[in-house]
Amino acid sequence: MIGDISLADNIYIICGYTDMRKSIDGLCAVVKDLLDIDAENTRSLYLFCGKRNDRIKALIHEGDGFCAFI
Repeated sequence: MIGDISLADNIYIICGYTDMRKSIDGLCAVVKDLLDIDAENTRSLYLFCGKRNDRIKALIHEGDGFCAFI
């Protein structure tokens, strides 16, 4: 199912502000830089917060690819 977060083994909250215009590749780069984790090889949910603190963007890798949603 698309965006099924029950698949996640771990949940990571990325501290600091994230540019909410970033695409999936940009969010994966943030995960790699900050956590030194390859987001493609883990079953984890990554949560990003924008500067205004009114939205959260989520990134999860499902079996066939990534899903990012707000």
